Amino acid sequence: MLGRVNHIALVVPDLEVAAARYAGTLNARVTAPSSLPEHGVRVVFVELENTKIELLEPVGEGSPIQAFLDKNPSGGMHHICYEVADILAARDALVSNGARVLGDGNPKTGAHGKPVLFLHPKDFFGTLIELEQV
Repeated sequence: MLGRVNHIALVVPDLEVAAARYAGTLNARVTAPSSLPEHGVRVVFVELENTKIELLEPVGEGSPIQAFLDKNPSGGMHHICYEVADILAARDALVSNGARVLGDGNPKTGAHGKPVLFLHPKDFFGTLIELEQV
């Protein structure tokens, strides 16, 4: 069911500072910032040869990652995103095996313009899992 790791997401307190650190200190390719108001975040992607790092900054009072940043003011790892060929088939198989899908269970459009779902971290040893259809 799972394909390759699409990205690892890090919550950061200041997107510009984090992007500059990756671009300057690590000499990494960093995309331009994108706002995703429906997810309450601004993002950039650090593009690596074998995957990406997503840097997330909360936007607005309803941002679902603000509570994470409140608990971890310096930021930290938020989730791992795996690719799947068919997100609905993956969801149905996971639910039938006892996994919990966050939200209403229906895919939303993610930062790459593709359908995504999140799986409850308590079902995966404390790690929030994102699935992205590719």
